[in-house]
Amino acid sequence: MQMSDTRQIAAPPSEVYAALLDPEVLKACVPGATEVTGSVEDGYEATVVQKVGPVKATFKGQVTITDLVPNESMKIDGAGKGGAAGFAKGGADVRLAEKDGGTELSYDVEAKVGGKLAQLGSRIIDGFAKKMADQFFDNLQETLEGPAEDAENNDDTPKKKGWFGRSKD
Repeated sequence: MQMSDTRQIAAPPSEVYAALLDPEVLKACVPGATEVTGSVEDGYEATVVQKVGPVKATFKGQVTITDLVPNESMKIDGAGKGGAAGFAKGGADVRLAEKDGGTELSYDVEAKVGGKLAQLGSRIIDGFAKKMADQFFDNLQETLEGPAEDAENNDDTPKKKGWFGRSKD
């Protein structure tokens, strides 16, 4: 399974780069992470609890970050075992570029699964992997920028419409 995406983050590349290397930030951003320890030099150990379709598992694994070009790019590789659920492994090439006063973050992800997870079918796995990547980068963006403003409190936005097209009050 492969996917690519680009995000605009309202923080300088140096801040985004540092955040991607911080185990506390990673723990806060990885969906389902209960523990992330280690360092860039030695690699990270992570424990992640996730439910994929009907399969819930605790994955324990290692994450290594290589090909570091400060404030520009890195390669993240990880592999985890979820007991009877199977395994997951993958990698991401992450690129950072200064753009519009912030950082344009681009990534290419490749992921593989085996065991019971692989039996769920590629549509479920692909959808789950995309959701996980989107959630990680949403969490990273929120960590760096702060929570998004609540659109409902902004008077310039149209009110949400109910089931029958009438505005809710």
